[in-house]
Amino acid sequence: MKVYKFGGASVKNAEGVRNLRKIIDDEQNLFIIVSAMGKTTNALERVFGAVQKSDRAAAMAEITALREYHAAIIDDLWHGPRRLDAVEELFAELERVAANTVYRTEDAELWYDTIVAFGELISTTIISAYLNYAGVANRWIDMRRCFLTEQRHKDAGVDIEASAPRLKAALEGGGETIFVGQGFIGGAPDGTTTTLGPAGSDYSAAAGLLGSNCSAAVVANILEAESMSVWKDVDGVLNADPKIFPDAVQIAELNYLDTIELAYSGAQIIHPKTIKPLQNKNIPLYVRPFGDKRKPGTVIRAMSAPVDVPILILKKDQVLLTIRSRDFSFVLEEKFATIFSLLERFRIKANLIHNSAVNLSLCVDNSWHIDEAVAALREAGFDVMKAERMELLTIRGYTDDLWRRYARGPQVFIRQATQSTVRVVRKRD
Repeated sequence: MKVYKFGGASVKNAEGVRNLRKIIDDEQNLFIIVSAMGKTTNALERVFGAVQKSDRAAAMAEITALREYHAAIIDDLWHGPRRLDAVEELFAELERVAANTVYRTEDAELWYDTIVAFGELISTTIISAYLNYAGVANRWIDMRRCFLTEQRHKDAGVDIEASAPRLKAALEGGGETIFVGQGFIGGAPDGTTTTLGPAGSDYSAAAGLLGSNCSAAVVANILEAESMSVWKDVDGVLNADPKIFPDAVQIAELNYLDTIELAYSGAQIIHPKTIKPLQNKNIPLYVRPFGDKRKPGTVIRAMSAPVDVPILILKKDQVLLTIRSRDFSFVLEEKFATIFSLLERFRIKANLIHNSAVNLSLCVDNSWHIDEAVAALREAGFDVMKAERMELLTIRGYTDDLWRRYARGPQVFIRQATQSTVRVVRKRD
């Protein structure tokens, strides 16, 4: 069995879906994980935002636009008007959720998960139906019934041991050897939908991307796949985001450990939750170009050649919290415990920690609950300064030129350096 993961950008239109069909043309024993099409997750986040504000008209307008977007893809794939009843049922259910939800702040993550999951459900329903229409027999798999997760919304972890028999049972019977399932979603013990975004991530479609990769890795682990491939709109893993750093170059191979280090620093391509299930079964991960399956891409495995180019990772939308005891006492271990337990309560993860005798500075992802966390810290006896519009830049294998360009200047608030890596918290331009 092989596992293929296709992101939303790859299947944003009918041409992309047809290209997916070409990529899997000669494959058998294949499990395909697919994200929501195009910018669907972003649109569903706007539906959720409208639900938060009890703005039913705005929610329905977003859903109508999504109906039209997906209907156009379906009509293009079938070369004329076509109605897929399963897709219509999903949109009807989404409308009921948007219209009938009584929103409470404490249920924010629950309703977020419930709403954004429709993107993956709709995309995989369309793609599975199209593949059957195009002569590729396959079975649609509902990952909410296969992945048992924690009773935790927005960043749930999968119980692999409990999920294994569920997934294997879903694949049994019938003659299909190709299966289509959703990335990003699972099911909690109480039956509600959960999403697998990385812990502490900001609430954005980026979390969906990472969660989908995690889903594929768990499938690969359970099925003991020979490999996992992530198909993207780049030739492989690059040493930087080409949209930010135009001179980015491809890295031919990485090992698991280096990839985890990069992911910890904020690299969007792979998250530690993706690597761990693969590492446990020694399954190689390929990052391959969606536009040309003949290119080798990048391979991530147990052993690799050393990386000989600097790697630049930028995490945007950061907040810098500077915390100090009101009595100017030292920030010691007992204070750390109080601070981090409060942050955990509000699901806020520190991406960088810097302390002096009396100050503890934390660079964290922006989130819905940041102001609640600040209020709780102040109530616990701390003074808290909050600096917004920050970003965290990590440069691994930095050079003198990169140091001068990125690690100096008045916009730099914090700089941490080792012999090979520098991390900089700076004000966004």
